[in-house]
Amino acid sequence: MSTYRLDAGQQRIVWGTRLEVAEDSHAGSYRASVTPSAVDGVWEWDLPDGIYTAKGIVEQLGVLLEAICVHLGEAANLEALLVNLEHTLALSGRETALPLGILAPRDHGRIEIAAQAGRIGETLAKWARAIAGERRGLQELGVEVLGRLAFRSKCDNHLWTHEVTDMLTGPAGGPIVMQLFNEYLHQMVLLRDALLPYQNWEEVPIALPKRHNLGLRYTENAHVLFLSTLLARPLDHQSLVRYAASLLAPGLDADGYGFQYPLGTILPASLDAELVEAPRYLLQWHPVKTVELAEGEAIAFVSEYSDYYSAPRTLAASGARNSGKAASWGIAEEATLQAELQDGGKARIALGLRTASEADSFRVDLGQIFRGHRYHYRALAAIAQPNVSTPIEAVSGIVRHDAGDILSLPGLVTSEAGTHLIEAGGNELLARALLGKIYPENVILLERGDAEELEAAKQAGKHYGAKFLLLLGQGQARWSSAGERSSAKLSR
Repeated sequence: MSTYRLDAGQQRIVWGTRLEVAEDSHAGSYRASVTPSAVDGVWEWDLPDGIYTAKGIVEQLGVLLEAICVHLGEAANLEALLVNLEHTLALSGRETALPLGILAPRDHGRIEIAAQAGRIGETLAKWARAIAGERRGLQELGVEVLGRLAFRSKCDNHLWTHEVTDMLTGPAGGPIVMQLFNEYLHQMVLLRDALLPYQNWEEVPIALPKRHNLGLRYTENAHVLFLSTLLARPLDHQSLVRYAASLLAPGLDADGYGFQYPLGTILPASLDAELVEAPRYLLQWHPVKTVELAEGEAIAFVSEYSDYYSAPRTLAASGARNSGKAASWGIAEEATLQAELQDGGKARIALGLRTASEADSFRVDLGQIFRGHRYHYRALAAIAQPNVSTPIEAVSGIVRHDAGDILSLPGLVTSEAGTHLIEAGGNELLARALLGKIYPENVILLERGDAEELEAAKQAGKHYGAKFLLLLGQGQARWSSAGERSSAKLSR
């Protein structure tokens, strides 16, 4: 067994034990999904036990669509059924099951989820179309079995197109095909929505043991709660994590920022993406066992400070030493994640850093790092003019701090007033650690530190209290502090 390694450019994070997960054990076969019913001559359907990817589940659902076409005979219009599915998975229109297209969200969380819903829905519909064209169910099970597939599906208020309505309610239709198509649409909706939290949703392994319930309907209660929250107000991270756990670890008390289940570890997706581009809310599946647990167990990852408002704080020093330490001391290009079990069956994780000379080391709570990234602000000039790097000769009123000094302080670091600048020296690992140490209320990420970006930073963030500027190091910065001008050239 090897240690899991997460590469991000020239830097990496290592932890835990890598997992090898066997997926889609029922790929290419429908025999385990249909079983004889207690009613003579009738066959029932369910997703068989196994470990699936999203595509594997879509493949298994394809037998329902084929059964509908067999029941309808010459009246079947497969294209109309597939178009109805596309409309159901769309984000606007009469048949949509998730009308995010008309919501026009402004908060980061719902913007990310809406983009996810569009991408996932389009892909699922594309897969469904390709699978329907293969007609594997007909070849494997035959007309007789598919023609006797029938089960009770409660009404889930999915709308049909007018063409599909005429087909399902016409002379060749009836209650059986209506319920088969309702279940097909509902399972696809449940699948699309259950995958919304995951940036790498196509890779996530989903274990489906026998639940005495149809397919993914075990996620329904969490599904209703999540959607009612999503449509009513800005998304909070814990709601997303709880919903994510409903698919992979039902019953887990997931009041944290991530969790581990038997098939891997779920953490915010910002861990392995550049900070300026990383999603703030989406999650990522990693094939790693972070904490050693008994077989089949799951565990939630919680922050050191459940409420950062009440966390202990330390004031940053008022004077700047201008030592240039952040650019010269160097943080090693490899960090570690170190898990520690807590009371109540939960765990905390710390990001461990060391200097290149190994003279110093730092530990920063991973949950607080993710929180700091979710709450950060951006200077608009850094987005509008990404290639501008003109330095300024002086900017008054900015206090500079060494990154090492900030990381060495206890608790979360803040100040009573003023604008404070900290350099990450082009090292994303150091930048993450700093996001986990600075009180996450008025932190602004800078990419270049030039005149345009610093000017934009004045308008970014909250317009009261202390402001912390975290310079990632993709340019030059010049400033004046305590009457002494200093400069440092930074590079990635």
